[in-house]
Amino acid sequence: MKLHSNIIGEGKPLLILHGFLGMGDNWKTLAKQFSEDGYQVHLIDQRNHGRSPHSDDFSYELLAEDLKDYCKLHNLESCILLGHSMGGKTAMLAATNAPELFEKLIIVDIAPKSYPQHHQSILKGLSSLDFNTIKSRGGADKKLSEYVSELGVRQFLLKNLYWIKKGQLALRMNLKSLIENIEEVGKPLPNGKTYSKPTLFIKGERSDYITTEDESLILNHFPEAKIEIINNSGHWVHAENPDAFYAKIMKFI
Repeated sequence: MKLHSNIIGEGKPLLILHGFLGMGDNWKTLAKQFSEDGYQVHLIDQRNHGRSPHSDDFSYELLAEDLKDYCKLHNLESCILLGHSMGGKTAMLAATNAPELFEKLIIVDIAPKSYPQHHQSILKGLSSLDFNTIKSRGGADKKLSEYVSELGVRQFLLKNLYWIKKGQLALRMNLKSLIENIEEVGKPLPNGKTYSKPTLFIKGERSDYITTEDESLILNHFPEAKIEIINNSGHWVHAENPDAFYAKIMKFI
């Protein structure tokens, strides 16, 4: 699958993978900062997200293979790979499958373990959006608020809205496939997968996605890993405390 990306800057390749229901554009502000420090930043839309192709098939093996194909297409090697949440799971598997492509790995607020499905309300809310009757972003937000109370989460989700034609809104994501394959999102990194190059795990201070009990599992898979905490942040670390996040990344790379 040929993935869509937005490539910013020149220099050493830094690949960024967004989380579930997100897209590469969510990282545009930080990407501009990284590019100013000499990196060529690739904001990649994973399959069924953003402007990348839609598919009935969806799994981490496929996402990792998509990324490997992307690197080949763009003649990329010795990359720095960064992934947030679902993108972090993709990045873990991609790095363990093809370590020769990635010289450093950054995983943001996700561990290599299994997670229970916890997006039910969000998916119900997105499914409730009837664009035959909803004709504005405000209308979509009002309907979505019946399922998702947090304004910041709704704003994140509604970045997927676009005008498919004049007067007709749509969602960029392949919602049907993501709902049908939702159990794939929580799956762990398979046993025996390891990556022995420099690795940074970043945890949001207020997030429970990575716990102290996960540290031994992380080191089993990533023996060179360091785990850093970003204060005053939850799961969306890069959006909630971008200055501290940027400083941690730059120090590592």
